[in-house]
Amino acid sequence: MIKKFCAAIYLEKDKAVKNRLDRTVLDESPEELSRKYSDMCADEIIVFDLSVTDDEHDAAIGAIKKIVAAAEVPVIGCGNIKRFEDVKKILYAGCSAAALNFAKDSNIDLAEDVAKRFGKEKIYACVGSIAEISGKKSILNEFIGGLILIGGADDHYSSTAVTEITQAASLPLIIPMPDAAPGQIAGLLAKEGIAGVFGPIVNANIEELNAIKAFCAEDGVEVNGFDAKLSFDDLKLNSDGLVPVIVQDYRTKEVLMMAYMNEEAFKATIRSGRMNYYSRSRETQWLKGETSGHFQYVKELVADCDKDTLLAKVSQVGVACHTGSRSCFFNEVVKKEYLDTDPSKVFEDVYKVILDRRENPKEGSYTNYLFDKGIDKILKKVGEECTEIVIAAKNPDPEEIKYEISDFLYHVMVLMAEKGVTWEDITRELARR
Repeated sequence: MIKKFCAAIYLEKDKAVKNRLDRTVLDESPEELSRKYSDMCADEIIVFDLSVTDDEHDAAIGAIKKIVAAAEVPVIGCGNIKRFEDVKKILYAGCSAAALNFAKDSNIDLAEDVAKRFGKEKIYACVGSIAEISGKKSILNEFIGGLILIGGADDHYSSTAVTEITQAASLPLIIPMPDAAPGQIAGLLAKEGIAGVFGPIVNANIEELNAIKAFCAEDGVEVNGFDAKLSFDDLKLNSDGLVPVIVQDYRTKEVLMMAYMNEEAFKATIRSGRMNYYSRSRETQWLKGETSGHFQYVKELVADCDKDTLLAKVSQVGVACHTGSRSCFFNEVVKKEYLDTDPSKVFEDVYKVILDRRENPKEGSYTNYLFDKGIDKILKKVGEECTEIVIAAKNPDPEEIKYEISDFLYHVMVLMAEKGVTWEDITRELARR
């Protein structure tokens, strides 16, 4: 079992606070924390909604949507779940799972309904003691996908309590953990039934998380870390003893910059999860973003066929170029007009045109006509185009169905613009499935 390091975000209404016991509001927004934790290699994010009233809960749901949008890892939503609708809100906000508080009998009764509707893998249980799950093993095994241990003083538990819970329920258990030495972490994660940790051990050490994972891996614990398949010695270096690195945005595939690595920079990149380079002019290693804040978080590092060049796919903070440009490649030399049929780019470009029509109406525009007529007209057209696809599918000519699907997708994009849904929202949901 791969053991997980989960960051925790505690919400009071729509603000991030320090923890369950200390409600000091943090300087960083929930969205900023989400981006930082996922960039710094947290495997999951657990969001604890500390709100009490329904209005506060709705504000927290809004914050959870932003957390999910910013995160590049699964998000589990916990707290203030009282009914089926609350689970639905959390999952529809984009969370990979919702966690029921098993200290409440009503949530135990709710488990079956939500598990049957959404699948048990999307339903976790938050437990505070062995008493909360005693005699409930059949319910847990049938309707719950995992356990999160909460509720102790500072969310810290004795090893005896953890052992009791893992023995009482044969489900993966994520436990809170204070700051500790890497050896203690590895020892705990090595125990059967422990699926992962959260709390200060992750939040307070987020910038060193990759190094902690590396230590655990060396100790025989299976983790999601940078397990380099090639060493620096496997690469073919240039006459200066360096390897060139081409850097690409992992989402858009845009080429951002080109730089060089020596062995020290290569190892620092693997260890930290942030791009490090060697400056030939200054003759020193440097961390990209150390002074500007424009860090590059590694998503993938690949060598070419000759192993003499690296391709780095990164999550770029801010801009990559020292000129202030997003990419260093902006001086056009020659360009031939061509039809770009990359699906993701085409969808985004058409969607942007639709948004522009909404913000800047154009006389005679069919798109503006639909927006002016409102949601009912847009829905009517979506329905009509869907029917046209069904009719076209009965025709052996594939050209007709291509035409009708294109019409349908255009009208769906108008609907998306009307409802504030983006292609990134859609692709993120599909990727999660």
